[in-house]
Order: sequence, then C-alpha cells, then structure tokens
Amino acid sequence: MQKFGTFLSNMVMPNIGAFIAWGFITSLFIKVGWLPLMGIGTADDSWVAKIGGWGVNAASCVDTVMGPDGKEVALQGIQSCSSYGGIVGSMITYLLPLLIGFTGGYNIYKTRGGVVGAIATMGVIAGTSIPMFMGAMIMGPLGGWSMKRIDAIWDGKIKPGFEMLVNNFSAGIWGMILAIAGFFIMSPIVTFIADQLEKVIHFLVTNHILPVTSIIIEPAKVLFLNNALNHGVLTPLGTNESKETGKSILFLLEANPAAGLGLLLAFMFFGKGAAKASASGAAIIHFFGGIHEIYFPYVLAKPKLILAMIAGGATQIATNMVFGSGLRAPAAPGSIIAVLSQTAPDSFVGVILSVVLGAAASFIVAAILLRMEKGDDDGDLSAATASMEAMKGKKSSVAGALTGAGVAGAGAAALSGPVKSIVFACDAGMGSSAMGASVLRRKIQAAGFTDVTVVNKAIANLEDDVDLLVTHQDLANRAGQRAPSAALYTVDNFMGSPVYDEIVEHLKVSNGGGAAAAAGAGAAGAGAAGAGVAVATVAGSDETDAGAGSGGGVATATEVLTADRVVLSGAASTRDEAIREAGELLVAAGAVEPSYVESMFERERSVSTFMGNQLAIPHGTNEAKAAVNRTAMSFVRYPDGIEWKPGKTANFVIAIAGTGNDHLALLSNISKVFLDKTQIAALEAATTEDEILAILNG
Repeated sequence: MQKFGTFLSNMVMPNIGAFIAWGFITSLFIKVGWLPLMGIGTADDSWVAKIGGWGVNAASCVDTVMGPDGKEVALQGIQSCSSYGGIVGSMITYLLPLLIGFTGGYNIYKTRGGVVGAIATMGVIAGTSIPMFMGAMIMGPLGGWSMKRIDAIWDGKIKPGFEMLVNNFSAGIWGMILAIAGFFIMSPIVTFIADQLEKVIHFLVTNHILPVTSIIIEPAKVLFLNNALNHGVLTPLGTNESKETGKSILFLLEANPAAGLGLLLAFMFFGKGAAKASASGAAIIHFFGGIHEIYFPYVLAKPKLILAMIAGGATQIATNMVFGSGLRAPAAPGSIIAVLSQTAPDSFVGVILSVVLGAAASFIVAAILLRMEKGDDDGDLSAATASMEAMKGKKSSVAGALTGAGVAGAGAAALSGPVKSIVFACDAGMGSSAMGASVLRRKIQAAGFTDVTVVNKAIANLEDDVDLLVTHQDLANRAGQRAPSAALYTVDNFMGSPVYDEIVEHLKVSNGGGAAAAAGAGAAGAGAAGAGVAVATVAGSDETDAGAGSGGGVATATEVLTADRVVLSGAASTRDEAIREAGELLVAAGAVEPSYVESMFERERSVSTFMGNQLAIPHGTNEAKAAVNRTAMSFVRYPDGIEWKPGKTANFVIAIAGTGNDHLALLSNISKVFLDKTQIAALEAATTEDEILAILNG
C-alpha cells in the first residue's frame, strides 16, 4: 500500500506549485472570488477576449457583453455562466492533468516517457467533461512504461544515422495509439470510477458522517501513508469539487495541522524525558513548517495516543462541515500559513475554529492518556523515529529535531577527553565507509594525530566502545543507537565534507593538538605517501567482521579490478541502469551471485552511494555478503554523466563486492585520485582500460 500510494503521490507532489497557482487564480477571479469583476477594456475587439482570459464570470456571469461599438458581443464560451473559461478552466482541464501525466511517464522513462505519457493523457482529457486527474495517473505511467518496453525491442538494432528517425516516429505513433485508446476506452472507465467516488463523498457529507473518516486517515498518516492519501486521493477529488463549488473540505481532511498541534502541546505540558523536551520545537516545525511527520514518532512510541489524533481529526472535520468551510486548492505543506492562504473568502471563521477546536480535542485526550501513565517512561522516541523512517523508506528531514542527530558536527559537545578511536560506519562497511575513512584518516594524519585510529565498519557490527562515530546523515539514527556513548558526526559528501575539518579542529581541543602535530609532522607525510598500504593494514586490524563468512586468500589490487571489468563508455542513462550495468560486470566475472545486484538497489534506497567529485560507488547491503564469492570491483565511465540524485551527477561508477579487507588498499588509492582534479581529468581523457587501471592503482 505504501509503495502504490507513493507511486501516486510522486506524480502529484512535484506539481503542487501548479495546483497552488490555480488555487490563487480561482480565489481571485471566479464569481465569488476576491476580484470577480476583473476585466480589461480596450479600444478594439480584443477587449472581449481579455476579459474572458482572466477567469470565469468576470463580467457578473453573462454570456454576452456590449462591445466598443455599442453592439452586443457573444463571449462564445470563453466565459459563460455555465462553463469554466479563461485561465481557471484551462488550467484545471488541460495544464494540471497534463503535468501529472508527464510526471508519471517521466518517473518511469525520463523525458521520452513523459512526452508519451502527456500525449496519452490528452486522449482521456478530450474524452470527458470532468478534470482527468485519475486518467492522468493511469495514462501517464502507462505511456512511459510501454514506450520503454517498445524501445527495448530494437535497442542496439537500429542502423547508424536512423536513430532519430526511429525514435521520433515510434514515440509519435505509439503516443497517437495511446491517445486514441484513452479517448475511446479509458475515458468512460475513469468517468465511471470518478462518479462512484463522488457518490461516496456525497453520501458521507449528506449523512454527516465525514468525521468518521478520521478513523482511517489518522492511523494511515502515522503509518506514513499521509502523502499517498492526501496527494494520491484527496487532492484529485478535492480539485474536482473545487471546480464546481469554488472550495472543498477534502483539502482539509489530511492537511489540517490541528490534531498534531494538540498532541505536541500535550507532550509539552504532560510528557516526560526526551519527548517533553523536544515537543516545543516539534510543534513549531509541525504547525508553521507544515511537516506533519515530526509528530509521528510520538504516536509510534505510545500507540494509544492514536485515539487523541482521531478525536482531533474528527473534531476539525465536524467543525468545517458545520461552517461549510473549505480550501480553494491543496495546502502543501500542511502549514497553517499554507492553509490560510488557500482558504476560501467565506471560510476563514470555520477553518480557524477547526484548528482551535481540533487542537483542543486532541490536547485533552492526549493529556488524559499521558496523565494516566505511571512511572517515568516517556517511550523510546529514538526507536520510534527509526521505525518511522523505516516505514518512510528514507531519512526524515526533521528527525534530528527529535533525536539530536543528523546535524554535521552535532557530536562536538559529546567529546570529553582524548579521542583514540574513530569509526566511519555505513550499512555494509564495504565501500562508502571505507572511502570516507580513508579521506578522514589522511586529514587526521596530516594534522599530526598519529595515535588516533580510523577504521570503517558496518553499522550492524558497531559496539559502544568507540570515542567518535562518523556516518552518512541518512544513517545517523541507526548508527547512533548502536554506539550511544560516541560523539556523532554526520556527512552528506564522503569525498569532500567540511565535517572532516571540523573533526580535526575538535581533535586539536580534545587531544592537545599542538604537541601531537609537532611530534607527528614527519610521520604524517610518510603516512600520506604510503596510504595505499597503510589503510589496508590499519582498517584490517578492526575490520575482519566485514568479510565474515567468506574465506579465501588476500587479493592484490590488480586482481580486484581487471581490464575486463573496465568500461570506457557505459550504455546506461539512469542511476538504476548504471547500478545494474556495473553489477552485471561483477556477476559475469563470477565474483557475486545475481542476488547481490538486487541488494545494490536496496542499499541505494537506504542511502545514496554518491561519493561526490563525480564518483558513485554502488554496493550491496550487509545482509548480501553471503552472495559475494570473492572480492572484486568494476569500473564504468559515463562521459555524459548520470544523475545519481537531484543535482548530483556521477561520471564514474565503481561497483564493489568485498569479502574481507583486500579491496581497501585500492579504495584508498581511488579516494586519493578523486580528491585530485588533475587525476579526475586524466580518467576523463583515458582512451584504454590499461590507462584507467594505471591511474586507479596509483
């Protein structure tokens, strides 16, 4: 359910700005809007179109107006009493569904899939009189998916010089077929489904039982179906209703911050421990920032508090029903600022009261439940936050407000005495942490702290015996729970994070940097020069767990990466395709089982393997090490780059499978290469596999 809901919401959420723009225009220019008489008169006949171009009912809901010559002029459907015209009607009929359809296709097959998805969506738009949001959510992804399958049929079989011809005509012809199918087949089906859903909503409203939906909505939110529920279901239905009436209560069912505010206020007054201490900050983030997930861990830590959320949600919905209030367009994020900005002109009293009464209801119920508890148990908020992130499938942007983790340099205050051991932790302890540890170790040695050990480990193998812990920001909660006594630092760029310099500065304070630096100056230079060997030795002393269950001898650097696993120009165009391409090289070499490649995708979903400096190092999870037969790497170069994550492009992809520590020396060399712009340029200019190997091997 979460995956399907996320699939739907991923088509709507990127386009929320367009929904908000439509809501503002609706608020201004419909008959009951703020500026219902907005029109522009000119000395020529274009003035009629300009009036109609603003919105609907701009001329007090008439079908004809007097022209400049004193004669009556028909508006010809641009702006009539019975239809939506101008910007308002055009946006909801064409722009919003087409954006959803394009995004749905793009999510599957990038721009090519988006274009075909938009063409297919136009078919269902033309085949019905209602806004085709649901049709767009079907035809958009269908267009992208089917175009990808069709392209695969003749992939690599097109004669040189005919690629553009085949690609353009295949997209055009298939788009035409999908548009026709959407017009004749999909439109009636979607129209029928939409009619049934509207009947359900109408039944709930007319029978005054809409507040009962809180029994479903509030638990669904806490289980991280909030975006799926709001943007995948309520936003399309609410937009249809807003088109007809100018507002919709459906926009307030999930987005209203009332219930969450009341819960957090109850923790401020009646909570205990970390939950009480963090509630005030969480309330500000929730109410004004609109990030509702900030309160989910409070409920997950004490599940009975879902009763307070249901009470608050039902109260705010009932209040809005009594006052007939609603929003013009979605409030995203669910901030009180966003809610009020989209409130219909006649709904401010109802909406404000719904927030006050909904918060009061959840506050009272939560306060009673908290006061009934005995002892000092405040619930395991840290574990609940980790549980929430597991359900979300990625790091929460606001989790640090609850756990104190996730901020670079957050562990500074935890340093109490000299630091002797530093561990760089990642999910598998194989690639990302090894690279980060190598870079950090080099900086620490250069600063003269030769008595400080820096090793890398898998999070599962961490113990609470380390002085200082470094990990990726998306893994901070998991790592921090394994070593709660350690000073915790988080990074988002393994190759060039400024946090490494912060750690060095903190070592100067905790370890007495002046003397150590002077004593170790000579050793630092030697350590940097011979880091390729030293890293493997130092890390190996504390990293035998990384290769548990494998056996076999120690491979040399030339055995870890060989010319048959070096590709000068990869064929992939997306991150997932690049991961598979690099992983299949390891499978073909017999280094890993096919299941290891699938674990590489699982690892990527947990935390990005983008290292920075054009480099990505995909590898499997800790649980997938049983699928590794021997240590190996593969190297694939992408001259045009691969968008690994938003705004981050990888030109070099190095896949890793490690059974022990024999790949760490090569990883150390690789980290040195990618810290040197001239070496990166040399990799870009290399024309043979042997040149690549020579550079990576130092």
